[in-house]
Amino acid sequence: MPDSMGPNPGPVPGDAPVIAGAAVDEPTGGPVDGEARSMFRLGLEVFVQNRLAVVGAGVIVFFLLFCFVGPLIYHTDQVHTNLMLSNGAPGGAHPFGTDASGYDELGRLMYGGQASLEVGLAAAVLASVVGTLYGAIAGYLGGWVDSVMMRLVDGGFAIPPLFLLLVLSAIFHPNRWEMIVIIAALSWLGAARLVRGEALSLRVREYVQAVRVMGGSSMRAVLKHVAPNAIGTVVVFASFAVADAILLLAFLGYLGLGLQPPQTDWGGMLSDAINYINSGYWWLLYPPGIAIILVAISFNFLGDALRDAFEVRLRGR
Repeated sequence: MPDSMGPNPGPVPGDAPVIAGAAVDEPTGGPVDGEARSMFRLGLEVFVQNRLAVVGAGVIVFFLLFCFVGPLIYHTDQVHTNLMLSNGAPGGAHPFGTDASGYDELGRLMYGGQASLEVGLAAAVLASVVGTLYGAIAGYLGGWVDSVMMRLVDGGFAIPPLFLLLVLSAIFHPNRWEMIVIIAALSWLGAARLVRGEALSLRVREYVQAVRVMGGSSMRAVLKHVAPNAIGTVVVFASFAVADAILLLAFLGYLGLGLQPPQTDWGGMLSDAINYINSGYWWLLYPPGIAIILVAISFNFLGDALRDAFEVRLRGR
């Protein structure tokens, strides 16, 4: 009998043929019409949502421009003293006044900021590189090598860093580059411990095991796979380490054990200002103190936001 519904009209022109057994694609949903958002974009969105971090990043950029570009526009002599201009009040040719040696305080703030930021950034980078390599090697190799290497780290943590820093500064009277090495030598321990924890979990991943199967060296696995995959932890550590290094340098400068004249940093400027704290020379005290506080807090805000941006749980929101 013929079908009561009538003959099959056949395929309509323009329709895709349906093959038996083939899966039919269904439209995928999602916040951007099925396109997978990159991890970078997702992390950037998380970062931007933290308004304190955005403000902190703006403050850091401002001080970088102020300290490194400012002297190219606002020229001052920060080498030769002029006692006739000592402790001049703000105004006229010296918007921030002058200090006891006759140096322009605004130019001094720029010059001291260069030292503080250079030492802070360089010490954080050096500590991060050394700590990352040390921790990655310890975690990847494991066993007795890991035990010995991490016991050395534990021994380093047992020594009060401020005490050791004071002793080294009093003995060597370090310049800017020596100060970077000393601060980095006290800061890499934290990075080593953090990266070692990451390496313990990364070394059992398939792509790391594949290096061993193909005959690759342990150093290649550490440099090409373990260390790069711990970059999130390292970046967060480095952002906090910059603030710690700036505060350590300011602490030494305040005690007179920082950079030696004619070099200076914000801590050294504070140390000089303490002698005139009861004389009403407020322009010697507040600018460097405010600069230290703003930069240190900004780097901490930046570290908090980066930690959230690299957090795996937040990436999948």
